Amino acid sequence: MEKIRPKKLGHLVLMVRDIQKSVRFYTEVVGLQVSDWISDQMVFLRSGEDHHDLALSQIPKDAEGINDLPHYGRPGLEHFSYLVEDRAEIDRTVKVLQEHGIEIVRGIGKHGPGENLFLVFKDPDGNNVEVYCEMTQIPPGSDYRPQVWERNIDSFDQYRFKHFVVAPPQAVIDAKSGKH
Repeated sequence: MEKIRPKKLGHLVLMVRDIQKSVRFYTEVVGLQVSDWISDQMVFLRSGEDHHDLALSQIPKDAEGINDLPHYGRPGLEHFSYLVEDRAEIDRTVKVLQEHGIEIVRGIGKHGPGENLFLVFKDPDGNNVEVYCEMTQIPPGSDYRPQVWERNIDSFDQYRFKHFVVAPPQAVIDAKSGKH
């Protein structure tokens, strides 16, 4: 059977209790730079030229006491990722995952912040693993300025689910329709 062809470990996304406190920690103590925000709910941080190597996502305030994985109501890992060569490799990855009977969670899509293409799937322990490509690069001395994206479909998937190989996450559908 075929295998996925990762080039390097990429970025990870953490769920956090207090995003402002976490941003201060990762910028003032760890030395990362802010690349972009989605509303006041998610921030993208970098240590090098990739748009982000760490993203932080605020645990929803109404998630108190929720500890099961689908709700992400606890601090910790939401997903980690591997860089792949290009869109063709992401398309090939879909076939590889299907051959192996691996659950695909979301994608193929294109995020707003970072502009990267993405495909997310589950490992045997239920962890979300992402393959991505074409992330925005921010070289030293760049005039790149962080922006605040609205929390909407365009920040999640600029393709608006046209290339998804599975049904979009219910939370994103609810947000698109105005439900909470």
